[in-house]
Amino acid sequence: MLSQRETQQVEAANAGAGTPVVFIHGLWLLAGSWDPWGELFAQSGYAPVAVDWPDDPPTVEQARAHPEVFAGKTVGQVADHVSEVIAALTAKPVVVGHSFGGLFAQIAAGRGESLASVAIDPAPFRGVLPLPISALRTVMPVLANPLNRSRAISLTFSQFRYGWANALSEGEAHELHETLHVPGPGAPLFQAAVANFNPWTELKVDTRNPERGPLLLISGGADHTVPHAMTKAAFDKQQRNLGPTELTEVPNRGHSLTIDSGWMDVAERALEFVSRFSSSS
Repeated sequence: MLSQRETQQVEAANAGAGTPVVFIHGLWLLAGSWDPWGELFAQSGYAPVAVDWPDDPPTVEQARAHPEVFAGKTVGQVADHVSEVIAALTAKPVVVGHSFGGLFAQIAAGRGESLASVAIDPAPFRGVLPLPISALRTVMPVLANPLNRSRAISLTFSQFRYGWANALSEGEAHELHETLHVPGPGAPLFQAAVANFNPWTELKVDTRNPERGPLLLISGGADHTVPHAMTKAAFDKQQRNLGPTELTEVPNRGHSLTIDSGWMDVAERALEFVSRFSSSS
């Protein structure tokens, strides 16, 4: 079931002439974190639709007041909701995702649902093997307690600083943590931890589907949560596809690269890529 905000954005996209662009957030953010991106793409003629995860509250304040609504959400539930949003569009969209949203963008592409896709610092899928120490250190506060699988977890500032904002000033890191960070379900991290040992995992991507479409993977060169080695491994898997597959590394940028003060550089890279394969009007 689509949220009221999703329904409004889908209806606006269906009523316009521009190609829809679906934005998918990852853990610890809400759809509103894509607002600057939506405005930029709208200025170029695209019709932005920012996806909620099921039961996401509309505001950061409500999310922090009711963390229980996030608990237990799985990769499969969110991926199927993304497909539901895309199915409501009358035109095949461009899909852009960050972190777990980058995984969902690749799942949607593998299902043949996207015109072109951009996965930014994407969470790994089954077959992506590298696990750098920084990535393990980032997720251990959640994985260390098995009970967190069914809980919603918030990051302390020090955890956010290491995993997300290591390439930022202390002041900007505090600002992002205070204004955008929300609780997130622990389940997807537990699913990711065992994906390569579970043949039935929901973290699967069909990298060979000829209907996948063009795909760009963007990696933050200083990312602790999804280091470049992980994004490069996903790129290597995706190169099996006959469609255009590209990888670009943004130097000295951490996991916050879609929401921090340098977001526009990343957004313009994504916009340039999708503009080669889609019409904005």
